[in-house]
Amino acid sequence: MTDTNETNEQRLDFIRQIVADDIATGKWDERTHTRFPPEPNGYLHIGHAKSICLNFGIAAEFGGKCNLRFDDTNPCKEEQEYVDSITEDVSWLGWDFGQSPLFASDYFQQMYDWAVELIKKGKAYVCDLTPEETREYRGTLKEPGKNSPYRDRTPEENLDLFARMKAGEFPDGSKTLKAKIDMASPNINMRDPVMYRILHADHHRAGSDWCVYPMYDWAHGLEDSIESITHSICTLEFENHRPLYDWFLDALDIHHPQQIEFARLNLTYTVMSKRKLLELVKDNHVSGWDDPRMPTLSGLRRRGFSPEAIRSFCKTIGVNKFNSTIDYALLEHCLRQDLNKTSPRVMAVLDPLKVVITNYPESQTDELDAVNNPEDESAGTRKVPFSKVIYIERDDFMEDPPRKFFRLAPGREVRLRYAYFVTCTDVIKDADGNITELHCTYDPETRGGDAPDGRRVKATLHWVSAEHGLDAEVRLYEHMFTKENPEKVKKDAHFTDNINPDSLKVLDNCIIEPSVKDTNPQDRFQFERMGYFCTDKDSSTEKLVFNKTVGLKDTWAKMQKQQQKQKENQKKQQQQKRGS
Repeated sequence: MTDTNETNEQRLDFIRQIVADDIATGKWDERTHTRFPPEPNGYLHIGHAKSICLNFGIAAEFGGKCNLRFDDTNPCKEEQEYVDSITEDVSWLGWDFGQSPLFASDYFQQMYDWAVELIKKGKAYVCDLTPEETREYRGTLKEPGKNSPYRDRTPEENLDLFARMKAGEFPDGSKTLKAKIDMASPNINMRDPVMYRILHADHHRAGSDWCVYPMYDWAHGLEDSIESITHSICTLEFENHRPLYDWFLDALDIHHPQQIEFARLNLTYTVMSKRKLLELVKDNHVSGWDDPRMPTLSGLRRRGFSPEAIRSFCKTIGVNKFNSTIDYALLEHCLRQDLNKTSPRVMAVLDPLKVVITNYPESQTDELDAVNNPEDESAGTRKVPFSKVIYIERDDFMEDPPRKFFRLAPGREVRLRYAYFVTCTDVIKDADGNITELHCTYDPETRGGDAPDGRRVKATLHWVSAEHGLDAEVRLYEHMFTKENPEKVKKDAHFTDNINPDSLKVLDNCIIEPSVKDTNPQDRFQFERMGYFCTDKDSSTEKLVFNKTVGLKDTWAKMQKQQQKQKENQKKQQQQKRGS
């Protein structure tokens, strides 16, 4: 019998294993304290969700804490709008960061004081090299750098110059404060990195109090230390920065968290660069950061994604040390699994074709029982009105159908969902030969969708009463890009060249059953036979607006079945070879 604890340990990813081992050995006094440190220079995307779920998830699982801390050290790119959106996104995902988030800007004075301490120790100096000269002096991956001519200034001179930098005496870019480490280090990050630069810019929180701002590599470890973080979890691009993280903390002899790196999330048919996402917004390729085609959390939320689905996706992909690209179909698979269990069913017709039930009484209306969610008995039922004139999907009728078309056709009987059996008796066309309406008869004995004589039909169609249905606009979304890797472009091409021109299609003459009359933004539904949809923020009492979240067809599950079948066939072939 397998030991339960051993099984649980085997299921831990490498980061959780490190945390578990640290608790077992008493490291950090058995504390677990993580942080999620976004820079407020854009909206969060699905890649950030992986980091959010990892950091907050570890804290929750090991009885610890996780801080939401804004790394607001660059006033030129940061805005309160981004702070607000990020705070909303983290809360929407279901994570608790306490009464309010933390800000690196609250630590500016402490960071400055520690910089002064390094200057006094002879481990930092003010440099007058221009940005271009700094790059030249840094060297290359194959050649060492060379010392700045200002490297040997005395601590007294550096203290005076740094204080004057802070006071605003020098123009932007004229001086920097650098760490004095090793210009011959094989790790370029250790070649006297810049700690502070001069920026005469107002900060969204600190205003005009500061003229010098810390660089990320300097601020990162200090923020972690101030907050008594135990495990500083970063993406792989910071692995080569870890020696610098350690050097700063050791040089100051302050609380020293452990930095651990993991692979970031890459997703097919999208881009994860904030710079590229900002370009899509500014160049009006999308309607904004929350455009439902965007991989931002606000865009996914507006499209109809649930926080449970995103958390499930992050758990499914796991955590590793190797960069890879996840198929977007897996994200949709996790979404369907959640929406199938939680979304009420309604009937909506996206491309209406008028149907007149000729033998149905003119003034009669039937209130039919419809199941709200077959996956959840507690969801109960609702009443759906049925009348003489209804609408069905235009694709559900063919005048001259092929052999395997089982839906409505002249002389053919089909079932109307929750209603009656109907038979098409006549096709009405306009002067150009376009079908404008159908005439059908119904069998009143088949109320509820079953025939008392046991006869069967091969198709069940959804429908909406013309008299009771509500007008709606429906927005259909496809991938934003036509290529799995939209950033892979030919020379002189741009990633926007791969934008899918059919990523948005608007249907403005849809009709939906009246049960959704009081729907609110972000309400999620399954439109029967059509897919999952969400009420958009543009929706109003005058006209309902819905976004298509995802279709019913699960391509990921199909791919998995095909792969499993291939494996089974390969196994059989190998067994046959061994047998022969």
